[in-house]
Amino acid sequence: MRDVLPPDIYIWQKVENTAAELFSSYGFREVRTPIAESTGLFARGIGEGTDIVDKEMYTFEDKGGRSITLRPEGTASVVRCYIENQLHTLPSPQKFYYIGPMFRYERPQSGRFRQFYQIGVEAFGSASPALDAEVISMLRHFLQRLGLPELTVQVNSIGCAACRPGYTEALIGFLGDRQAELCPDCQRRHSRNPLRILDCKVPRCIALRQGAPRVVDHLCADCRGHFETLQQLLSSLAIPFVINHEMVRGLDYYTRTAFEVTSGDLGAQNAVAAGGRYDRLVKECGGPDVPAFGFAIGMERITELLKKTLPAVHPAPALFLALLGEGALYEGLRIADGLRAAGRWTEIGDHASSLKSQMRKADRLAAEYVVIIGDDELAAGEFRWRKLADGSEGAAPFSALPSLFGSSP
Repeated sequence: MRDVLPPDIYIWQKVENTAAELFSSYGFREVRTPIAESTGLFARGIGEGTDIVDKEMYTFEDKGGRSITLRPEGTASVVRCYIENQLHTLPSPQKFYYIGPMFRYERPQSGRFRQFYQIGVEAFGSASPALDAEVISMLRHFLQRLGLPELTVQVNSIGCAACRPGYTEALIGFLGDRQAELCPDCQRRHSRNPLRILDCKVPRCIALRQGAPRVVDHLCADCRGHFETLQQLLSSLAIPFVINHEMVRGLDYYTRTAFEVTSGDLGAQNAVAAGGRYDRLVKECGGPDVPAFGFAIGMERITELLKKTLPAVHPAPALFLALLGEGALYEGLRIADGLRAAGRWTEIGDHASSLKSQMRKADRLAAEYVVIIGDDELAAGEFRWRKLADGSEGAAPFSALPSLFGSSP
């Protein structure tokens, strides 16, 4: 876990503001869900046997004896919110986005922390591949608006409850005589969640699964049609994509479409955003039978990419008021109050310090202008100003502050 400080925080704010602006134009509205939820929500929603549930969740017992978990991802919480607030009674699709911290106990590495932040979107109420394409297109526009370097969209279909069992059986058969050679995690997955073996990053497992059956070859007619239509829609939107036959995503609730956006600049953990369709999850969490589609963006990974492409941002005060004496303090506070109310970043010097000391502070803060107010200025009814960048200076009556600095005194 880490602190996020300036200047990085200005990149975070740019990302968050861009998301809010763009997602709103697609009809997505912000929701804010609790950081802690019932452990059962994640065990049921994410899936028993997943790495997240088995090894990575921060789970504890509260004073009432209830098992509570810090949310490891956002979708299950939004689904719970959707059900509890009966949002399915409103016109579909219902579309939401969220921004906030998630928690997983995993090995920290580049772009990955145990407290990490996500921007996610969830759309409920449509099973159409058009929704998949619309949301993927929105994500692409978001990344382009941020000015991120060239990224790759990867898509796959992992089928549905009707066709996935046949594929799972074929995969288990293929891996049967290789099981003993798999890594310990994949040996466990072989019986509990064999599709997750396709997502393992251990080199030995990658080699052993070469030639494995492809899930797209086992899709039922409905899933095949959905996937083919999605590809046609993405092409019609001029969205370049590749089919990644090994992409299954790390959460059990996905059905049909799974996708990732990856970058070549992030090392082994190269996914910037990922998501897909989860048509069973709302019902499995106790709600109506409502299809859904969504994705999540890793804030840490996006900011790492943006730091390579954006100039460092170091905001500075527009004005620094150098105050000399008790009388200047009262006038300075009044002036600063008006400037700040008008949106001008204004700092105030220590009226008991020398002008030289206050000027040094203004320089360290990289203030644009210094306004000097002392007994002489108050008696004359005018202040002195100096622009630090070029050393230009002058004097003006206090009544001229609005025209000089965009505010009333």
